[in-house]
Amino acid sequence: MSIKAFCSTKHGINLTRMMLFLFLGMTAFLVAENVSAMTIPEKLVYDLTWTGIKAGTATQEIFTDKEDTKIVSIARSADWISVFFPVEDRIESTLSKNPDSKIGLPKIYSIKIQEGKHRRDKVIHFDHAKGIAYYKDNLNGDKRELPISASTLDTLSSFYVVRTLKLEVGKSVYLTILDNMKTWNVEVQVLRKEKIKTALGTFDTIVIKPLMKSEGIMDKKGEMVIWLTDDSRRLPVKMQTKVKVGSITATLVSGSFQH
Repeated sequence: MSIKAFCSTKHGINLTRMMLFLFLGMTAFLVAENVSAMTIPEKLVYDLTWTGIKAGTATQEIFTDKEDTKIVSIARSADWISVFFPVEDRIESTLSKNPDSKIGLPKIYSIKIQEGKHRRDKVIHFDHAKGIAYYKDNLNGDKRELPISASTLDTLSSFYVVRTLKLEVGKSVYLTILDNMKTWNVEVQVLRKEKIKTALGTFDTIVIKPLMKSEGIMDKKGEMVIWLTDDSRRLPVKMQTKVKVGSITATLVSGSFQH
């Protein structure tokens, strides 16, 4: 298979798609015990590899911004891919404070994508009081009003919420997220506990698998697994998704977080 073919969306090497997929999460309004010791600010840095070959890097950062909480996710292709298929993606979620959630509720969600010749630039404003999300495509001017529930989260911010929840092996949790201009009810399976070794050391982890229904985030034939540390931090130390050819793995390699 050629590098050009590997880099095409058909073969699954889409870093934004992967990062959105990897950082899916759970709604704050599930019945669960709050167990998180996650601290803010926090920055996580990942190597993205395809069957052992480095394909790019990604960062995920959460910090306070005046009265709000902000999450920024950036994905960039490795130099050898950028020659044929440059990727420079930035996804942001701004959350307002909410007494029912440590993280808060989404206020503004934006995504700017450059993947080869492909571009996306869109923003969603959430109005939870009215039950409406206002969608705008900045490239073609498309505007829509999308119905949401009081607990609806975007795909980026929702992952941080799952880290505040108690997860039990063998029990699934269900969540509501807004993605691809639709509201989806998603099952997340809690599979097992497992000890894994990474460049940062050996971790006891709890393994989860979200079962996505949305198009545009993943190939429905693939599946994704996330390894969270089995402690109060719930650090995502490893994430893996199958693609048409092989699999893509995100491994935590550095960052600023509680040890």
